[in-house]
Amino acid sequence: MKTDRRPLVLISPALLWLFGLMVVPCLLILVVAFFRRGVYGGIEYTWTLENIALVFDPLYFGIFMKSAAIAGLAAGIACVLGYAAAYAIASMPRRHQPMLLFFAVLPFWSNYLVRSYAWIVLLNREGLIANLARWIGFDGELPKMLYTEPAVVIGLIYNYLPFVILSCYAPLSRLNPEIAEASRDLGASAWTTFRRITLPRTVVGIATGFVFVFVLSIGNFVTPALLGGGQFQMIGNLVYAQFLTANDWPFGAALSMVLIIIMLGLLLLQAVITERASGGKAYTDG
Repeated sequence: MKTDRRPLVLISPALLWLFGLMVVPCLLILVVAFFRRGVYGGIEYTWTLENIALVFDPLYFGIFMKSAAIAGLAAGIACVLGYAAAYAIASMPRRHQPMLLFFAVLPFWSNYLVRSYAWIVLLNREGLIANLARWIGFDGELPKMLYTEPAVVIGLIYNYLPFVILSCYAPLSRLNPEIAEASRDLGASAWTTFRRITLPRTVVGIATGFVFVFVLSIGNFVTPALLGGGQFQMIGNLVYAQFLTANDWPFGAALSMVLIIIMLGLLLLQAVITERASGGKAYTDG
């Protein structure tokens, strides 16, 4: 029996692209992490585990934990807001949903830096929020909003929220409405119906959105630099500094390697959750 090789031929360009531009660079980072920094920077090709051990130094490990906390907070809030927005969109008549989704992803039509700078305009002491507070009669001194951790969290949520909306909308739009109607007919409250019917069948979208935002946030260095003002470091800023400022490529590679492992672990966890949900009730029982 002759094997159809057309699928393999069609997927080969994409696999080669991913291998050459993602797998090979990651392997190079992995190798460089086990060498020493040269006296004047660069790489000294002497095998060592010092860079890996230095990653777990309390100073740098603390930056990892701080980055994870900020990314986790941003991902959690984004999931709550994104799920609510996706639920509202999925509840609207079908003819209105494409337009609402268009407005949800509209921020992606502008540059990431432009969107981040817009928050500087909003949050600085002479910005729109401060002027609005004065206009409505607030005479006191406003709390510092720009160059703080909350500003960074807000920026991350704003920039990555569309990912959550789209990932949550997909399972919500495929739900069989007759199941929820049957639940209400049997006397269940709206909250009970949501908790026992809707939420379990859409948890895949929530997990996907959380992983998207967390992975993109923990390695982000633009938002902490702009909205954090250099007041604190996230792991992305530390990696950036090692490669382009300190010229310590091996240590920067070690940091990047640990970050990649964390990301791959989260993506694997999300895939497991998706597989288990798909093997059970999937998105719809209709």
